[in-house]
Amino acid sequence: MTDLIAYLVRNLVDHPDSVEIHKVAGDKAEVYEVKVRSEDLGKVIGKHGRTIRSVRTLVAAAANRSGKRVMVEVVE
Repeated sequence: MTDLIAYLVRNLVDHPDSVEIHKVAGDKAEVYEVKVRSEDLGKVIGKHGRTIRSVRTLVAAAANRSGKRVMVEVVE
């Protein structure tokens, strides 16, 4: 799942080397925290959150096939 999130986010930003993804295991779901540079933050979130919503939808669909619940959060 980390590879999918990294692929999607790195293709959106200007500085793909600075993308960091951390997995936090929760009780009911796995949370992936995505950290990017401040100038790339708007590109990941998109207008009215449409881009990050699309990333979350793709990741949720991939996780659903394996029977997991996954959440993607953008960390400043």
